[in-house]
Amino acid sequence: MNIIILGAGTVGTSIADHLCRLEHSVTVVDIDPEMVQVINETYDVRAVVGSASQSSVLFQAGISTADICLAVTGKDEVNIIAASMAKAMGVRRSIARVYSPVFRDLSTFDYQRHFGIDRMLSLEHLTAMELARAIRDPGSVVVEQFARGGLEVQEIVVGHQGKATSAPIRDLGLPSNVRIGMIQREKRVWIAAAEDQLEVGDRVTVFSRPEDIKVVKAMFKSGGTKAKRVVIAGGGETGLQLARTLERESCKVMVLESDEARCQVLAGLLETATVVHGDATRRENLEEQRVGNADVFVACTGDDEDNMMLGVEAEDLGAAQILAVIGRPDYSSITRKLGIDLAVSEQSVMARQILAFLNHGIVISRAKMPGGLINVLEVDVLEGSPVTRSAVKDLGLPDRCLIVAVIQQDYVRVPGANDRLSGGDTAVILVEDDLVDATVGIFTPVN
Repeated sequence: MNIIILGAGTVGTSIADHLCRLEHSVTVVDIDPEMVQVINETYDVRAVVGSASQSSVLFQAGISTADICLAVTGKDEVNIIAASMAKAMGVRRSIARVYSPVFRDLSTFDYQRHFGIDRMLSLEHLTAMELARAIRDPGSVVVEQFARGGLEVQEIVVGHQGKATSAPIRDLGLPSNVRIGMIQREKRVWIAAAEDQLEVGDRVTVFSRPEDIKVVKAMFKSGGTKAKRVVIAGGGETGLQLARTLERESCKVMVLESDEARCQVLAGLLETATVVHGDATRRENLEEQRVGNADVFVACTGDDEDNMMLGVEAEDLGAAQILAVIGRPDYSSITRKLGIDLAVSEQSVMARQILAFLNHGIVISRAKMPGGLINVLEVDVLEGSPVTRSAVKDLGLPDRCLIVAVIQQDYVRVPGANDRLSGGDTAVILVEDDLVDATVGIFTPVN
């Protein structure tokens, strides 16, 4: 594929290198001539000097014939403008990296839709999701959001005999905006069908609008699970996003932050987490906050060396599980030796997310659910597509295929059997590996 990367910082360079190894054609744009020279000499890419937000530079880079544009400079506003211009100039998919949460907050303004960008990605949010997944269970589905926050997906364990186990899924009386997507029973995982009946111990992946998820949790979960105690060292954007996620999981969260002003901000944004002003790199502070009794300790201060040393200190004090954010790939071989159970690289997390967008045709993104057998597809519904002519129940979708959501501009809904898709919609689909091509074929217009 022909890919243009705007910004040759740490993130842009690492993505360019990764994509080159996969034999994609890559062009990198950066405003720094020295950086462009280094990239030309080091990597098998084409590098162009210039501002990512200037149309002449984008034209020189070949934006009109590119498959994907990744705007990953260090400035949110530049990324948004550049990604918007790239889309208007003809790139098939346009993605912008943003740091500030306001750009992904649909309650204030829909920047993504307004600027015509296909996706806004937060490196910090993605990293927090990776950490949260490891805290719950490396094979589980962490609290995640699809469809720009309008659709939430959680994995819920059926904790007791009751309404959830009393009847087939079709008769459970779930809210209309709730869809059970997958069921895991022991080692078997499958896409849920209306006639399936749940059992105690099943892990159920639920797709829902955020306001309905509490209803489902109350139906499925038992109240006897012991809440994990999690200590997060570093209250930057990654630490904040992780704390917010774990709050929703009813974890007992403490955030250690050295900057007093940032502590005030965190205290205003977090609901149940405890925010402590203190330098996590000082052992006496870790001892005072009883880090040794933590179920999980997470080091995400923004400094690799500090995070590694904090992991060593926490492991020595007795914390049960140690996680750390480590950016430099050459440190990956030593983190295990230091007692760190999982080192998460922000660049690797972003690279995996980008790979989901390397698709042709109507498929916007394709990601694997844990276990690797089931895919989540985001598919464009085009005008004239066969799927616009029939109700969902009459589309002829394979048995192991489920439409879990439909996005119409800025509104997300879980479709019913009698609903119809329209041109301009985006369908979010669960489908098993061997049925992806057949499913995409049903959505592809006939020439």
